[in-house]
Amino acid sequence: MRIGVPKEIKSDEHRVGLIPAAVRELAAHGHQVLMETGAGAGSGFSDAAYLEAGAVLAPDAAAVFAGADLIVKVKEPQRPEWERLTPRHILFTYLHLAPDPAQAEGLARSGCAAIAYETVTDPSGGLPLLAPMSEIAGRLSILAAAQHLQKHNGGMGLLLPGVAGSPPARVTILGGGMVGANAARMALGLGAQVTLLDRSIPRLRVLDDLFEGRARTRYANLDAVETEILAADVVIGAVLAAGAAAPRLLRREHLSRMTPGAVIVDVAIDQGGCFETSRPTTHHEPTFVVDGVVHYCVANMPGAVPRTASEALGNATLPYVLKLADQGLEALRADRHLARGLNVLNGEITHPAVAAALGRTSSDPYAAWN
Repeated sequence: MRIGVPKEIKSDEHRVGLIPAAVRELAAHGHQVLMETGAGAGSGFSDAAYLEAGAVLAPDAAAVFAGADLIVKVKEPQRPEWERLTPRHILFTYLHLAPDPAQAEGLARSGCAAIAYETVTDPSGGLPLLAPMSEIAGRLSILAAAQHLQKHNGGMGLLLPGVAGSPPARVTILGGGMVGANAARMALGLGAQVTLLDRSIPRLRVLDDLFEGRARTRYANLDAVETEILAADVVIGAVLAAGAAAPRLLRREHLSRMTPGAVIVDVAIDQGGCFETSRPTTHHEPTFVVDGVVHYCVANMPGAVPRTASEALGNATLPYVLKLADQGLEALRADRHLARGLNVLNGEITHPAVAAALGRTSSDPYAAWN
């Protein structure tokens, strides 16, 4: 199969869909990889490295889309990209369609088959292609919070770990999944006081054991969420509803009751955000202030560390890219967990959670692949 990797065009996005090591694996399987010139430069991978791995260079994105059947990206396609897709294309990337009806309509009109990294599952029900970016985003969320607590960045002027005689920052993390656990790991490592909230008692037990009691855990009922938000210096939004829009846990009315200069980091912004006042921001303009509270809502946080992120993502996606390259859409019949990544097919939104979030109905998207 001909596999195309265009250069990412979303603002401040420097990751790349395939690293040279992945290209070498695909070439060894007899597939041709068409790389847009400079696609890997932001992650530190030269065109020469791709040529050595067996890729063919294309001068621009138009040549990549015209010459490839399987398109492998990182971020959701932007309008110029989805307008290049056709019914012969398989698109494999992050999509996050629930809060983005324009993209959903564009993909449906294209007739392509679009498979989303964030809804592919593993046998245990986990999200193996979301996990590496969740690890990175969780860890970055604390670094971002520590930076924006500083007075010149709009924060209250608080040092995250404190010093002798002056207490550390109080960090509240909403959601105990991959993002939340990694945020807690970083915050504890830096000396913050950490509280984790989740609606799964078994998950809270796992976190309690993992952190050996150093992080407080609370069941996330409305009272606990409100209490911890209002007491926090930093709030990390780390909730996830796979494929669907994130639930809104922090409301506008909470902001005026929080400490002025507190920082909230909405890691769920790709899925619409879990704070009522959130809106997507960029690495160049990462924050805004509402009612004295600093909002950090960068929609592609791992893009700040593209070398690490591209390698981690490439390692996770390669087995699935190989299956799609070897078998095409028949790979969905052989692998039900890959099939759960299918979001768009034949002009329809096929994933039930995505369809529901967009106000549509969906038949069983996997029936054709059983």
